[in-house]
Amino acid sequence: QVQLVESGGGLVQPGGSLRLSCAASGTIFSINTMGWYRQAPGKQRELVADITSGGSTNYADSVKGRFTISRDSAKNAVYLQMNSLKPEDAAVYYCNMKSPRGSIYWGQGTQVTVST
Repeated sequence: QVQLVESGGGLVQPGGSLRLSCAASGTIFSINTMGWYRQAPGKQRELVADITSGGSTNYADSVKGRFTISRDSAKNAVYLQMNSLKPEDAAVYYCNMKSPRGSIYWGQGTQVTVST
């Protein structure tokens, strides 16, 4: 089993920045993909960005150039630096891990609010 714990959400003004962190614990394969998803009220959960254990990244078009995903494999951690935040970025952000065997794990989510 894998446990994921997110932190770093909060309230920020439009144009501001936040950094989300996710720490994984448990039985973790060295080869995996970690990522961030988000879900706004009334909308489906969507991929924001993910990163493989080899460092390859993938971003949603809506966040390209503003968000940066990174990971520290030694710490089993993944980060999301969010800059130039917009009101439409407001959502609950979930950390995600996919194992090479196809197992998928989720964190409990952290709220990001972008508002004046």
